[in-house]
Amino acid sequence: MVDSLRDQLLKSGIVKQLKDEKRQQQPAPKPKAPFAKGKPTHKSKPARSDSEMDLAKAYAIRAQTEAQERKRIEQEAAEQARLKRERKAKVQQLLEGQVLNKADADQVRHFEYGGKIRRVYVDANQLADLNAGKLGIVQNAGRYLLVTQALAEQVREIDPHLLALLVSPAAAGVDEDGIPDDLMW
Repeated sequence: MVDSLRDQLLKSGIVKQLKDEKRQQQPAPKPKAPFAKGKPTHKSKPARSDSEMDLAKAYAIRAQTEAQERKRIEQEAAEQARLKRERKAKVQQLLEGQVLNKADADQVRHFEYGGKIRRVYVDANQLADLNAGKLGIVQNAGRYLLVTQALAEQVREIDPHLLALLVSPAAAGVDEDGIPDDLMW
């Protein structure tokens, strides 16, 4: 059998000597990572500095504060809504059976409420009493209800926004027809 040149050199020991000499001349290789072949090597993150930790803490504190503020605002809104419901219920209970509106009223009394001109239908006697301040108008559930002055004052104490009209007899001059002087068209 014919040995190849390579086999002959290995047997003689010359090749082994050359390999040893090359190893001594080359710098020692760095040890390889214990990771499997083909997987990316992960570098460890540098330790955070104190300023980065403070910044992270600041963001966490800020988020917590904002969450507490939102919760407080929601609670205040819920409380306001509850109080408003209670006031409306009180007014509704107070107005039961006390409304003076008439289905056959033929005269219109205009008044300003909520930045708009509103109207309520009254008869001649109610118009005179309304303009004299003996009657008032209360807004409830989208309707304008004619009530006595005493009842209008009670509604004002509960929720002043629901009192649509209550003429002060001393403040407005009234002519012989019962129409305020400033209301002449």
